Amino acid sequence: MKISSSIVTLLPLVLICGIFSGCTTVAPPAPETATITVAPEPMPVAPEETPAPSKEDLPNVALTDEILFKVVSAEIAFQRGDFPAAYATTMAVAQQTRDPRLPKRAMEMALIAKQPLQAFVAARMWHEYSPNSEEATQYYLGFMVINNNFDEVTSIVSKRLEEATPKERGLIILQTQRLVMRANNKEAAFGVLENLYKPYPDYIETHLALAQAAFASSNSVRAMVEAHAAQKIDPTSQLAVMTLAQVSPSPESALKALENFLNDNPKSLEVRRAYAGMLIEQKQFNLARTQFLLLQAAQPQDPALMYTMGVLSLQLNDIAAAEKNLAAFVQAADNAPNEQRDPTTALLYLSQIADDRKDGVAALDWLSKVQSYDGKNAAYLNAQLRRAVLISKYQNVEQALDFLHELKGTPEEMVQVVQLEAELLRNAKRDKEALALLEKSTETYPNNPDLLYDYAMLAEKFDQVGDMEKALRHVIAINPENQHAYNALGYSLADRNLRLPEARSLIEKALSLAPDDAFIIDSMGWLEYREKNYDTSVKLLQRAYKLRPDTEIGAHLGEVLWTSGDQENAKAIFKEALQKDPANSVLKDALERLKISL
Repeated sequence: MKISSSIVTLLPLVLICGIFSGCTTVAPPAPETATITVAPEPMPVAPEETPAPSKEDLPNVALTDEILFKVVSAEIAFQRGDFPAAYATTMAVAQQTRDPRLPKRAMEMALIAKQPLQAFVAARMWHEYSPNSEEATQYYLGFMVINNNFDEVTSIVSKRLEEATPKERGLIILQTQRLVMRANNKEAAFGVLENLYKPYPDYIETHLALAQAAFASSNSVRAMVEAHAAQKIDPTSQLAVMTLAQVSPSPESALKALENFLNDNPKSLEVRRAYAGMLIEQKQFNLARTQFLLLQAAQPQDPALMYTMGVLSLQLNDIAAAEKNLAAFVQAADNAPNEQRDPTTALLYLSQIADDRKDGVAALDWLSKVQSYDGKNAAYLNAQLRRAVLISKYQNVEQALDFLHELKGTPEEMVQVVQLEAELLRNAKRDKEALALLEKSTETYPNNPDLLYDYAMLAEKFDQVGDMEKALRHVIAINPENQHAYNALGYSLADRNLRLPEARSLIEKALSLAPDDAFIIDSMGWLEYREKNYDTSVKLLQRAYKLRPDTEIGAHLGEVLWTSGDQENAKAIFKEALQKDPANSVLKDALERLKISL
């Protein structure tokens, strides 16, 4: 039977070639979603060597037109979303040829289609057809663990341990522990491992694996016993001491174990890294930096150490050391680009350091180095917005606005650009332009609650109460759980002494959504003041001011205290608020209205 060339080209050549023993290319690996039962959890220190992967047991099967047609048809069906047909055809051809790569492919299809039962059936066939394949065995064992079939796990693993060389046996012990402990019943899983490892008490891996397993099953006493047993077999083992630290009952005992080990083995860099990291976790930053300095002396070109030392130096306010290390890290990232070595965060830190010392040129230069990575860098937009702020600060507003106008992005990102543009205009006392910008932008993005809220707040400043209310009610319609919209509308009505019952309803709704929000409590306190409930008002405003000693809340509290006759405490609050923000308009209006001179 002849196969149409147009059909053959639809199937990836790698897959077609990999299915048959006459070709040298292997089938592509399973996607990430298919490795959930295989990839082992990382131990504190990886073994120095791993065995080469075993090969599939391939049959000698001729590539007939019929087989090729079925394989191609199955792939086309899968690409079109017809999993049942694709799976059934692939499994049928697998039974016909006994080629292990076909049930492997069927398993991959099932995992992608989220069909665990079919995936298990295919994995079992794969293991049956290729019993010497490490990959097939790991998948099959993974399914056995998920189904709590410990008898089958024991049967397979015990045989593997018996047949393994001493070097292979240690690795199998560790791999098995990480696989078996994925079972839901951790205690039962521990019992399985304990029985499997009984014949191998002299292996350090036995005690390391049992320590990890005991720790995972909340048996801390047994975990410590096994960790000490591993150390006794090899007192110089970094993996043993790090396991001991991991299962130790307290951070102090873990730190002590690592410290003692380093005293005897000062060149153990992995242990020193773990020790330094744990010191950071315990906020012992000076001691941690001492350890990182020792690591840097041994590995001066290690970019990870440069970055860590930079951030740690920032924490300790050693700006010179922070800048030196972060700059070195950025240079290392430039010299050898790597996905694991993205310099964005370091560039943001360096820009902030430069800005803090009023070096606008350097601050902008560092930010200009942040790359978008074809839109994959989530921090790219924030870096550009920060650049606009610095341009406005060190150059002028017009240049900052021009810079913002050049930015491109998704609708959500462009809303952030508009919000910053409006903020820069307000900072430049160009509120009318900001209002016009926000009003126009609400037409472009009519259902963005953040933009509508910003517009409403600025409209309120120009006493455009109707526009403000319309925008806030639209926010509430879009997001009924937006407490800020309820609060803003309720406070605006209360502040103007308008529709106070409605204002109360709005503020009560806001409080129900965020009962401990100081600004919402302040709004309720101000409403009570408008209704002349002075005692209740004072209590609410005092609570709000205690939660958040904001200048505006202080102005409200001072005014209510003054009006209710407690002028001494009112003056104290006013003075405190005045020290924080003497230019605050709400505070200035209150002092002028009450004719208070401080």
